[in-house]
Amino acid sequence: MIVSGSLSATRADEADAKKLVKAMSDYLASQKAISFAYDTNLEVVTPEHQKILLASSGKVEMGRPDKLRITRHGGFANVEMVFDGKTATVFGKDANLYAQAEVPGTIAQLVDEMRDKLHRPVPGADLLLPDVYGTLMDGVTDVKDLGSGVIGGTECDHLAFRAKEVDWQIWIAQGEHPYPCRYVITATQVDQGPQYSIQISDWKTGTDVVAADYTFKNTTDAKKVDLSKLKDTDELPDHLAKGAKQ
Repeated sequence: MIVSGSLSATRADEADAKKLVKAMSDYLASQKAISFAYDTNLEVVTPEHQKILLASSGKVEMGRPDKLRITRHGGFANVEMVFDGKTATVFGKDANLYAQAEVPGTIAQLVDEMRDKLHRPVPGADLLLPDVYGTLMDGVTDVKDLGSGVIGGTECDHLAFRAKEVDWQIWIAQGEHPYPCRYVITATQVDQGPQYSIQISDWKTGTDVVAADYTFKNTTDAKKVDLSKLKDTDELPDHLAKGAKQ
């Protein structure tokens, strides 16, 4: 009886956790315009098993289905990426260099192109897709509802999930606007289990989002280069990339 009760409670927790993620996904998909500030932390593990934490901050402005502007400023990069539905532009502000790639389509297509072909992953990309629930829940094998947590003064539902290669946690704002407040991914198949986290603040939607021009304006007379020549535009700087000499 005790075991049966525990299993029933676990199933209820799993169902509730999935409902919370689905509600967040539906809310995000229903918003035509979104903007938010973010802080990211990326852990790097050295061959000597030392963990190094790389931090950066930025802002995301998005107009569904095919407009996106992202800035990121960290210790190694000061970058802006602009997408107008046809062309993706990556602008290295400190070097005053920019590169462009033709990527006609939606934000989802841009995310795939930037990750798989251009090797410039979009920060928090999982949370920008039209079906966040389907993306996050793919391959999940274990679900936990951990109750409440507070992120940046906002009370959230704290959920934890396990998949084959990663563990991930998400904190979802409670109330009528269930937006993601923090998202943490742990690479369980990598030595020392490094993590990537993104924390979100200043969440705005709809008419609260200032209309943005999503075309690149070369106001600094930046030089256009091939994307391969544009260094230190990712959250992981080139000299710390896998296989690079320390």
